[in-house]
Amino acid sequence: MITRYSSRRERLDRFLTTLLPGAHSYDRIAGYFRSSILEVAGDELELMAEGACARVICNSELHPLDVATARAAKDAMYREWCRDLPADVGPALKARLTRLHGMLAGGRLQVRVLPDERFGFVHGKAGVLTRADGRQVAFIGSTNESRTAWTLNYELLWSDDSAEGVAWVREEFDALWSDPCAVELADAVVQDIGRMARRTYIPSVQRWRDEPEPKPAEVAVELPIYRRENGLWAHQKYFVQRAFEAHRHGGARLVLADQVGLGKTVQLALAAKLMALWGGGKVLVVAPKTLLGQWQDELWTLLDLPSAVWTGHGWEDEQGMFYPAVGIEGLRRCPRRLGLVSGGLITQGGVAAEILSSLRYECVIVDEAHRARRRNLGPTHRKEKADPNNLLRFVRTIAPNTKSLLLATATPVQLDPIEAWDLLDALNLGNETVLGSPFSSWERHPRLGLDYVLGREAPPTDLDAAWEWVRDPFPPAGEGLNYELLRKPLGLSVGANWARPEVLETLPPPARQRLARAARDFFAQHNPYIRHIVRRTRAYLENSIDPLTNEPYLQPVRVRLFGEGEHDAVMLGGFLADAYKAAEEFCEEVGKRQGMQLGFLKTILLRRLGSTVAAGRATALTMLSPEHDVGDEDDSEEAPKGSLYPLTVAEGDKLRQVVALLDEATDEDPKYRVVERILLEGIVGTQRWLDRGCIIFSQYYDSVRWVASRLSARLPEEPVALYANVAGSGLYRAALFTPMARETLKEEVRQGSIRLLVGTDAASEGLNLQAL
Repeated sequence: MITRYSSRRERLDRFLTTLLPGAHSYDRIAGYFRSSILEVAGDELELMAEGACARVICNSELHPLDVATARAAKDAMYREWCRDLPADVGPALKARLTRLHGMLAGGRLQVRVLPDERFGFVHGKAGVLTRADGRQVAFIGSTNESRTAWTLNYELLWSDDSAEGVAWVREEFDALWSDPCAVELADAVVQDIGRMARRTYIPSVQRWRDEPEPKPAEVAVELPIYRRENGLWAHQKYFVQRAFEAHRHGGARLVLADQVGLGKTVQLALAAKLMALWGGGKVLVVAPKTLLGQWQDELWTLLDLPSAVWTGHGWEDEQGMFYPAVGIEGLRRCPRRLGLVSGGLITQGGVAAEILSSLRYECVIVDEAHRARRRNLGPTHRKEKADPNNLLRFVRTIAPNTKSLLLATATPVQLDPIEAWDLLDALNLGNETVLGSPFSSWERHPRLGLDYVLGREAPPTDLDAAWEWVRDPFPPAGEGLNYELLRKPLGLSVGANWARPEVLETLPPPARQRLARAARDFFAQHNPYIRHIVRRTRAYLENSIDPLTNEPYLQPVRVRLFGEGEHDAVMLGGFLADAYKAAEEFCEEVGKRQGMQLGFLKTILLRRLGSTVAAGRATALTMLSPEHDVGDEDDSEEAPKGSLYPLTVAEGDKLRQVVALLDEATDEDPKYRVVERILLEGIVGTQRWLDRGCIIFSQYYDSVRWVASRLSARLPEEPVALYANVAGSGLYRAALFTPMARETLKEEVRQGSIRLLVGTDAASEGLNLQAL
């Protein structure tokens, strides 16, 4: 029999609350999954028959590609859940979340989500109940699972207990519940519901500081990286925790040497935020000029951390507000607690480096720290004292003026292992926990210490000889039980870094035996390089199981490379080949000058010409202008500072020849033709590359702007995103460019509105663009 209900005539919530107690099953087609699912019938759901469960199929903004892997689906669901959860979790919501978590964790409530794109938005709301007496009833109507829908809105509801009506709704529910694209509610969402139910509010930073053991999670867990993104991986949490704990107990002195792509920036930035909150001091970040925008963007969008970038004429904060400065002395007055400066400012030497290194800091971070090195590297210089370049000299000078010093580089050793020693030696200044006192063996015999660590030479097995390496600096108690138990007989207090040489003779036999056992694996597992260089590779993280989750520390990313064969090489031809030859001849002309560094000039012109016709032409035109400083985008100490000018007649003629040939070559750029062919003709499975969503990278803004414009003209119906610095990002439609915030572009990519993005290095790290 069909029964009709209207909220105009009666309260609809009584319909559910009278049927659910003792019910054997409840299957529901709902809207989106929200905590309000329990607002109406939460008590009654708990009163269902023993062993009964409620099943709900609901919408999600998952993309169909998200459900291809469990990890992608989990991440997408978690972001959606976080985005729609209110910031204020009051007592009523906490009680509801507690109940919801208990039902989900206990299996009383089962939820599956279905991507919107599978059937569109699931607007049909229906359900089937098996009552306590075994009879079934189906209902259909406009009611969502919320108190508003059942008690306040004007809603209509029809119930039907006929076999035909029940079977009809049952078939609809089963089709959605069993759909291949339907996925179980992510464990991460269930865990977060429990976390929110248990959450306590810490009213001030001071209250957090006053805790006996302030926890990084209390600061981090409500940040955008957790509430809008995927949170931190285990290896990132490890570094943040380690750096913060070291900072609290004297200062962190670490080299973060993770392989490229493992999120060094966010680890360093979150560690610095915790340090600044706990200690109250300022933070300085030194990074290549091309990465300053990425740093500031990640600090603000992922960590809610304000910062200011030094532009040379003043400071610019995360909101784009400019604070002009009169001269270089403005470096002293950063408007934010965290200041970002270009490494090029340091490598040039002079007043700027002196000002920055004279200030006091809570933490200093140097990105791309492998650029801080000695000049006299190589076999012929092995016995020479280090001749530091300007960046290494700056790190050494600033080290005593900061509590914590973090150096980041994926390649701490490039030419000679002594480069790693140089970094640790700099970290040791002002905090002798790294290599020890000036009289330690690690400081006095750096090459020998490296040979022991690298296995080039057998370390000493005699305890008296090994003691000189172990005692200064003596490993902290956290290095293991042996070192913890040895500190007392050695007379080492909690903060002591080294033991006196003569104390070895006073050790009782049990302590001496323990020390001998510790010394056996000291050079392999507890040496200063192991303790102060944190390096994880992608292969290690992908192939090692986290015992807490029983999953790899990092989900493996399988890569297929296309176009790697010799026959796939993109060759220059026609006018473009002639232009490249003319550019080489220009470089050779300039190279005839005394003292001109040709390698840098080739980098600035030939690489860009090899990138795209547009980038090569723009560079050649700019180099024809004597006002241009060819070192403006390079942070290396070797960059010539305006020494290119004035050009000779022969040099100018060659550059003009390059421009003229490139003007003729505009329509024959071979890389662009390959890109267009891959996007429109290349097939993977049954889809074109463009249909799957693509990112195209180039190092140079001139290239990405030109490629995006050309593609937009070729595909006038396709929105083409340009992701670069803050001022240069936007969207092309039919070759017309509209500036757009990078956050908006990222959100459009997530929603599937943009499937073609052209980006500079700014899009290469720290972004969640896996939809492409």
